[in-house]
Amino acid sequence: MSAVWLLLTEPLQYAFMQRGLVAVVLVGVVCAVVGSFVVLRGMAFLGDALAHAILPGVAIGYLVNGGERGALFWWGLGAAVVTALGIGAIGKRTEVKADTAIGIIFAGMFALGIALISSVRSYAVDLSHFLFGDVLGVSVHDLWLTGMVGGSVLLVILALYKEFTVLSFDPVLAVTLRLPSTLLHYLLLVLVALAIVVSLQTVGVALMVAMLVTPAATAFLLTRRLSRMIALAALIGALSGVIGLYFSYYVSVASGAAIVLVCTLFFVLALLFAPQRGLVWRKKAVRAA
Repeated sequence: MSAVWLLLTEPLQYAFMQRGLVAVVLVGVVCAVVGSFVVLRGMAFLGDALAHAILPGVAIGYLVNGGERGALFWWGLGAAVVTALGIGAIGKRTEVKADTAIGIIFAGMFALGIALISSVRSYAVDLSHFLFGDVLGVSVHDLWLTGMVGGSVLLVILALYKEFTVLSFDPVLAVTLRLPSTLLHYLLLVLVALAIVVSLQTVGVALMVAMLVTPAATAFLLTRRLSRMIALAALIGALSGVIGLYFSYYVSVASGAAIVLVCTLFFVLALLFAPQRGLVWRKKAVRAA
């Protein structure tokens, strides 16, 4: 028992681990809540596109501010929001299908980001943490920023929970009830963009979509009620962050990758053993029949 307690408490003597644990819990909860609506609406590809579309904003912010990391958040946020609104506008107002618009903007923004980053001589050192995450480098200022932005996202979802639920399950009913469907759609895109930018330093651009989709997909296999799905997704996201960070500390692997691997493990377990929906459960039901 004392050995287990030592394993749990030893990392907590370091301030960077304490800040990292708070950060991964915040990110896990925010991404899971927003991700629940992303999964229900089949918007996973959009989340991936927005995660990669941050790169040009980050690169421009780096060049404009001479490497000042604090400003990169806002530049990345601007790029993500502009991309989200652009994708929504192209999908709604042109004959180009939504997935096609996402693919075009995703590829273009990502290429622009790579081109800008490659123009920075020290990009391998200074900007690589935005690709792969640097949760152990989170500062107190970063935590406050994450908490304020993430808290705002959660408050908006709480305030418009019923509207987002109707829009996710029955868009036709949303129109019948005269809900502002287009406005809600754009707002959800902005919330996804905010969740992605909040998670930028924790898991990085390359792994961002996993935190947005995997906890929600795992919860989807475990329950049929949206409220429970959101709560379970938040719990899974937070646990994945904490366990992954401990795993990273003791095994010396990249923290972002460790968090995503733990998250993926939860999904695999749910895929196999979830009541009624799990593969093992279904196989037993077939045999019993």
